[in-house]
Amino acid sequence: MAAINNAIQFFKEAYVELTKVTWLGKKEVIATTIVVVVFIIILALFVSFVDVILSGILGTILNLR
Repeated sequence: MAAINNAIQFFKEAYVELTKVTWLGKKEVIATTIVVVVFIIILALFVSFVDVILSGILGTILNLR
């Protein structure tokens, strides 16, 4: 029974803590989502560019020997 009481107490305390949280508004969520998506696209393009350059360099080195 102690385990069940501990679990109930945990969920009560978790609920109280969640009522203290300041949640973002819809506009802030959309804005931060757009920033994250743009950053991921830029990062993906950068990694692809570096991959192509390094693949070309490595291909050149391996074909010379």
